[in-house]
Amino acid sequence: MNRRNTLIGTGAAICAVTIWAAWIVGTRHAVTGSLPPEAVGLLRMAVPAILFAPVLLRTGVAPRGIMLLVALCVIGAGAPFFIIVATGMKFAPAADIGPLLPGTMPLFTAVLSVFVDRERIGPLRLAGYALVVAGIVAIAGRGLFDFASGEWRGHVLVLIGASLWATYTIAFRRSRLGPIEAAALIGLWSTLLLLPFGTAPLLEAWRAGHGWEIAAQAVIQGVFSGILGLVLYGIAVARLGASRAAAFAALAPGMAALIAVPVLGEVPDMAAIAGIVATSIGVALASGAIHARQTTPA
Repeated sequence: MNRRNTLIGTGAAICAVTIWAAWIVGTRHAVTGSLPPEAVGLLRMAVPAILFAPVLLRTGVAPRGIMLLVALCVIGAGAPFFIIVATGMKFAPAADIGPLLPGTMPLFTAVLSVFVDRERIGPLRLAGYALVVAGIVAIAGRGLFDFASGEWRGHVLVLIGASLWATYTIAFRRSRLGPIEAAALIGLWSTLLLLPFGTAPLLEAWRAGHGWEIAAQAVIQGVFSGILGLVLYGIAVARLGASRAAAFAALAPGMAALIAVPVLGEVPDMAAIAGIVATSIGVALASGAIHARQTTPA
């Protein structure tokens, strides 16, 4: 892996993770307010479907030879993924979603990479994943283990979503699609899946006077998450590889905690700060940014 690919892939991954950190808060706000998951999902998918429609003239809506991989991409990053995760956000607070969703994506992706791509993960990267797990637990705190509140339902759904995203990561890598082509296909097929379920509640919210919220979600979901986030993550996967790109997702919980300081006035406690440090070091190890020096035989 040359230095240029590493720099481009790392920059794209960090930008994508920043978008995800903001997306978690925005989606949680929407689905616990006036917009159900189907309506938010339709906004998320329709914007890239419309803007990237010209791309489909070149690729076609059902590319030959890779349609199974396209279907896995749609399931893993499109409508099914979004509905499962957004429904989970109705039960679990954003503080738990951050560690559980992007925090566990690299772990699921690493496991799939070993079985599907026969990727070998060395001791340093394994140590990185262990630090990521420790950091996630430190950031999430006791909330992850509070089963009496019923939030466990959201936790389970979000973990399912993380495993679906890992499937998308591997399928996208093997499909040889470009990031924009993948975003166009995912947007189109997901929009078709969500139209029967999301149109009515979206129109109802509009008539109820929630036009500004719909517009804001169209920008957050469609432009930032649906286009910029997906394209940037695709660039990271293409430049770094599936498991290394996915490792950067573990930065999102810490990033969300840092964003919460100026935006929400929420200052992380010492355990959360330790978790942020642990996940940061863990990502550096798991992504291959830090590696053992190879010695050449004399």
